[in-house]
Order: sequence, then structure tokens, then C-alpha cells
Amino acid sequence: MKELLTRSLSGFLYVLILLISIFVSKYTFLGVFLIFGMISIYEFQKLIHLRNKRLYIIFLFILGLLNVFQDKLYVTLPFLILTIITELFLVKDLVTIRIIPMFEQRKYRTSIFYLITCIVFLTLVPNYSGEYQPLIIAGAFLITWANDSFAYLVGKNFGKHKLLERISPKKTIEGFIGGFVFSILAGYLIAVLSHTLSITIWLIISIIMSIFGTLGDLIQSKFKRQAGVKDSGTIMPGHGGIYDRLDSVIFASPFLYAFLQILKYVS
Repeated sequence: MKELLTRSLSGFLYVLILLISIFVSKYTFLGVFLIFGMISIYEFQKLIHLRNKRLYIIFLFILGLLNVFQDKLYVTLPFLILTIITELFLVKDLVTIRIIPMFEQRKYRTSIFYLITCIVFLTLVPNYSGEYQPLIIAGAFLITWANDSFAYLVGKNFGKHKLLERISPKKTIEGFIGGFVFSILAGYLIAVLSHTLSITIWLIISIIMSIFGTLGDLIQSKFKRQAGVKDSGTIMPGHGGIYDRLDSVIFASPFLYAFLQILKYVS
């Protein structure tokens, strides 16, 4: 009972801090993710056995550069392409090999063009149109939480077929389908209630967050399995680390940002 209370309180505070930072202003949102990013880099380096203080400086540089020059496609596009390529290689490694090769050069490159740039692109999502739109990023988080929560509930109660047992034994195909369906429902409700983007666009966002969010969670699970740990950190009692809480949404963020940019230029 005490463990459940601690977990619930920890999760509530995390959600509260996140949503308040989103809706107060773009600067509070950036400030919170500057802190979350620093913590996530520390936790990720522990997982892959890397100690490199320059990664914090690189994070600050890319965060500042892309937020200042977001409207300059020649600045953001190279980072977006390199990030998506790196993530696709991680997906390939997830399904084709037993251990993701993380030698020194690979550790450094993956830290920059997976973790760091993914967090930065997450901060760019609400500004994709040139105007800060908190409901866009809040909606993406809500869809991700719906996907994670219902994937767990459906998988626990109805799951019989393992999704990727050697990486995450508790994840099931039924759970993935349940999370996918409820993320679609969440996207539909957000579209109807928020009057921001069309229902079709929110449904596409739901598909992106569900599929790539699940892949991000599996990739992080593989990193943890290789490191021999249950959680990436201990900052959130009952939940693990900040990286544990953000793994799904940060992996999906470059794909979400790319979709929104295509939408912007097409329309």
C-alpha cells in the first residue's frame, strides 16, 4: 500500500510539473526540459557506461541553436535527418541482433543523435508553426500516456502472445493493440475538445506516438537489459528515472516534428 501511494504521488508530481510548465509559457517548458534533458543524459551515460561531460555542453548548444533558428530549414533539417537515421538503425539493431553494439564512437554518436537531438526536437514541437501551441505538445504526451497505460492494462488482463519476449517479457501483442486503440481514441477526443488540428491529423499523430513510442520503450528496455538494471535512475520513486518516463515520447518526437513540418509546408 505504501509503495503504491509513493508511486502514485511521484507520478502525479511528474505530470503536474510537466503540464504546468507546458501551459505557463514556452520558457517554462524549455526550462523544465533543459533540466529533464540534463538528468536524462546522466542516466543514459550510466546505462551505456560512458562518462563525457562534453555531452551536456553539446545538449545546451543544440537546444539553443535549434530553438533560435527553428524557422531556418537549413539548420534544423540536417539534425532531423541524422536523428531519424540513427533511430532507424536502433530499430534495426532492436529486431536483428541480440546486443546493440555500443563501442566508444557509437556511444558518443548515439548519445548525440538519439538522446540529445530527440529531446531537443520534443521542445520544438509546440513551436512548429512559428507560434507556441501548448495543446499540441500536451496532446502528444496525453496520447503517449494513454498508449502506455492501456497497453499495460490490456496486456496484463488479456495478453497471451509476447511482443518481443527477449527484450521485454511482459509486453504482449494484445497489449500493443490495446494501447494503439486507446491512443487513437485519445487523439480523437483531443481533436474534438481542443479545436486545434483536424481529427485526421490528430489520428495520424496518435499513430506516430503509439508505434514509435512503443519502439522507443523497447529500445530503452534493451539498453537496460544490456546494462543489467531495472531502471535508468531512481529520481522518481516507483517509476525509475526521468529517462524511463520520457523514453517513448522522445523517440517519437523527431517523427512527430517531421510530420508537422510536412503538414506546415503542404498547407
